[in-house]
Order: sequence, then C-alpha cells, then structure tokens
Amino acid sequence: MTVTPLGIPRRLVEFTLDGEPVRVPEGSTILDACRAVGKDVPTLCHGDTLTPKNACRVCMVEVEGSRTLVPACSRRAEAGMEVRTQTERARHSRKVVLELLASSVDMSTTPGAAEWIEEYGADPGRFGPEAARLQEQPRIDNELYVRDYGKCILCYKCVDACGEQWQNTFAISVAGRGFDARIAVEHNAPLPDSACVYCGNCVEVCPTGALSFKTEFDMRAAGTWDASRQTETTTVCAYCGVGCTVTLHVQDNEIVKVTSPHDNPVTHGNLCIKGRFGYQHVQNRD
Repeated sequence: MTVTPLGIPRRLVEFTLDGEPVRVPEGSTILDACRAVGKDVPTLCHGDTLTPKNACRVCMVEVEGSRTLVPACSRRAEAGMEVRTQTERARHSRKVVLELLASSVDMSTTPGAAEWIEEYGADPGRFGPEAARLQEQPRIDNELYVRDYGKCILCYKCVDACGEQWQNTFAISVAGRGFDARIAVEHNAPLPDSACVYCGNCVEVCPTGALSFKTEFDMRAAGTWDASRQTETTTVCAYCGVGCTVTLHVQDNEIVKVTSPHDNPVTHGNLCIKGRFGYQHVQNRD
C-alpha cells in the first residue's frame, strides 16, 4: 500500500493502479498518483501550475469500464477505479502520438522525448520528410527570448500562462487552422510591436524549447550550451518588495537563464521582466 504525503487534510481515495492498491488525496489526478508511486507516464502538455489542456495525448491510460483511453493528467482518481498504465493499447497510443509529434516538429530540445521514442519503439521517420508541419526559421526579434515554431506542438501552455491563468496580458493566442495553426501575437507582428510584457512566463512553461532564452538559443547555436555543467542557486529577487524567489542557472561563472520554483507560494514559477531577464548587472564582463 502506498500513501502519498498530505498537506491540508483531505479524504483519501483508494483505487487500483496496475494491480496495486493506491490511496491519494481526493481531487488528485491519475497522473498525480502515478508520480507519487514512481510510475513514469510521459506527458508534454501537462503543467504543474496550469489547468490541464489534454492537448498532447501522450499520457493516455486505460481505465476499466471506459470505452476510450483517458488522459491521466486530467482524469480525477475515483474510489474503486482500476487503472492500467502499461497495457498494449495504452503503449501503442503513446507510440503513435510520439511518431506524429516527432515527425511534424523538431523535438531535439524536448526533455525526455528521445528516451520515450526509444522506449516505445516509435518511428517518426515512417511518415516521410514532408511531414513537417511548419517550414520556417526561428523568430529573433528581441534580445530576451526566441520563438521557434518549428518546435511547437500546440500544447497551449504558453497561451494559458499569458492569459487568464497567470499573466492576464493575452498577448498570444492560436492563429490559423489545421496544419497552418500556430501560436502568434496579434496580426502576427514582431514581439516589440505586440502587447507582450516580456515576463517570460510562456518560456517557463514551454515543454519543447519552442520558446527559449536568447542566451540559451545563442549558446546552443554555438555548441556551448551544456546543462550538465550548470549549477543552480536559489535566491530572492532584489528589484522590489514582493520577494519573488529566483533560481539562477550558471555556466562558466555566467548566468545563462533565470527561473523560479513552481512550488513557491509567492511566484508559482512566474516572474516579471526584471526578475527573469534583468540579471546583466551582476555579470563580470569586460
């Protein structure tokens, strides 16, 4: 029997997960339960600070009595349900989804994607070289972050973070239809001409690197980006009195990007332009 840690006391819900009884707090999702017991269920569009969108369909699992597979990221755990995460049906669904995604967009900077493709035996190349959804170069129109729609899987996390769930700027949304659908600002303008306030919260939630720090983009292009050599130091932003917690990512004694812990009660992973991008004054440059 596995019991997950509790915060505010809530009623526990007991159900069966891959043949083993599991108890989780009421309101938990199947994905929450899987992660609590150490089961690896892949997901891309899920964000721990956002309402599930059910867009990527990589986390599908099988629930006894359900006609279709269900998304683990949004399906609430119910007492007595029987969930199976590694059935042939669920694994085949993930394999096909990974093939469709990896054949249509560049997933080279998506954490975990290469391992999942290998694990599920996915073959994105079987759809041919013409399967790419968009054929365009990265958009570099400012010095803070880069938009590379060739890596975008349309998970809508950036739209939610910019919209009503966090920033309430509503600078970006989905434009176009079908294979021409993409994330864009109003009138498809350059970012400096849009309503973007450069908080970078869209970059924070992007799962594929379609949105990335300009510093990271430049270092990857130069072949110098090495996450294994980077250290992380968590501190408090000194710009104002809110007290936002920031995590400085440092490589070769240079800050290469700034994030914020998602479990922080002040920021929940979000920052303003000063906290996320205003670190140049502490660098030692000639």
